[in-house]
Amino acid sequence: CALLCPAPSACGGAERTRRAGGPGLGGDFQLLDQEGRRRCKADFRGQWVLLYFGFTHCPDICPEELEKLSRAVRLLEREPGLPPVQPLFITVDPERDDVAAVGRYVRDFHPRLLGLTGSPEEVQAASSAYRVYASAGPKDEEGDYIVDHTIFIYLLGPDGLFLDYYGRNKTDAQIAHSVRRHMESYEPVLE
Repeated sequence: CALLCPAPSACGGAERTRRAGGPGLGGDFQLLDQEGRRRCKADFRGQWVLLYFGFTHCPDICPEELEKLSRAVRLLEREPGLPPVQPLFITVDPERDDVAAVGRYVRDFHPRLLGLTGSPEEVQAASSAYRVYASAGPKDEEGDYIVDHTIFIYLLGPDGLFLDYYGRNKTDAQIAHSVRRHMESYEPVLE
């Protein structure tokens, strides 16, 4: 796993660009959740979403980031009056991360964490929509490999649009504080 910026415009100004009518970060996806149900971005309309792209065979960074995301959601759940935040995990390794593998993996984190997978083409389309870089490394003697990928937690507002991102340097408390700030100042985009 490597820390990479999704794109220069995504690092700070993508939402302003999207709201002004230009290209934005994010888009629809068609994937399967850990129960095998077809999910798309519209299923989460009206909800706050924290989204992370990773893979289940990741030895360290992905579990750390998903645990941080889960702790941030728990911090927000403790605050009365705040709407719930839906945690989402999308694999960047559909070759190994089928529905069953994703289901086993997400159980170790937040109880409401949804894991999403799909065909290589569906996963690539979702990754591209969020400008997530992912590249499988060489296989070792046992056929195992690491996937180098973008390491960000994305915040989507109830309108489904990208609002913010959080790198590895952000703590769970900083993420929760930022999400709370976004909730307090949120104004839906009128289309």
